[in-house]
Amino acid sequence: MAAVDVLNSAGEKVSEAQLPEEIFSIPVKTSVLHEVVRSQLVSKRGGTAASKTRGMVTGSTKKLFRQKGTGNARAGSVKSPLRKGGGVIFGPSPRSFAYKVPKKVRRLALKMALSSKFEDKNLFVIDDLKLEEIKTKVLAQILTTLDLNDLLIVSDAEDMNLALSSRNIPDVKVIKTAGLNVYDILKFKNLLLVESTIKSIEGRLS
Repeated sequence: MAAVDVLNSAGEKVSEAQLPEEIFSIPVKTSVLHEVVRSQLVSKRGGTAASKTRGMVTGSTKKLFRQKGTGNARAGSVKSPLRKGGGVIFGPSPRSFAYKVPKKVRRLALKMALSSKFEDKNLFVIDDLKLEEIKTKVLAQILTTLDLNDLLIVSDAEDMNLALSSRNIPDVKVIKTAGLNVYDILKFKNLLLVESTIKSIEGRLS
């Protein structure tokens, strides 16, 4: 297993944590990471452009005037695309840009993302990061002491004090282990794991 120092909030080493090599020390393939990140990003696209066809427009279906004898062109409905307020011919319709990547590939990409952080020495472990109250200043001081910025913090459980305290700190994001994803890991330069999350990550990816 790969070993990493466990720090406290004062930046002091308190112990050593063992990271499973099958998760944190595997070869990284950028093509796999690219595929999963692209899948995540296109899934966020709205695809909301839409227009109403003549069947969707509100209006009477009564024939406007008789077929013959008026001198006008034949007209069957006020909803005709040829009339103002009518439907649109061949207009845009809502679509989904999302596409699925196989589950095994997503899991492999997550392992590769974690391995890349460990390989680049941008992965850090802290013994605990619980705040007694919502206080941005306290969290900012801890991160300054640890000399960490552009940071993704992974917590094992829902911690509102930590989440709310981090909102006003630029380039800092807090997520739970269940929400850990490739895009967020690669987006931030540094990754900070609360020590208890290591077991959770191992259970999820083993």
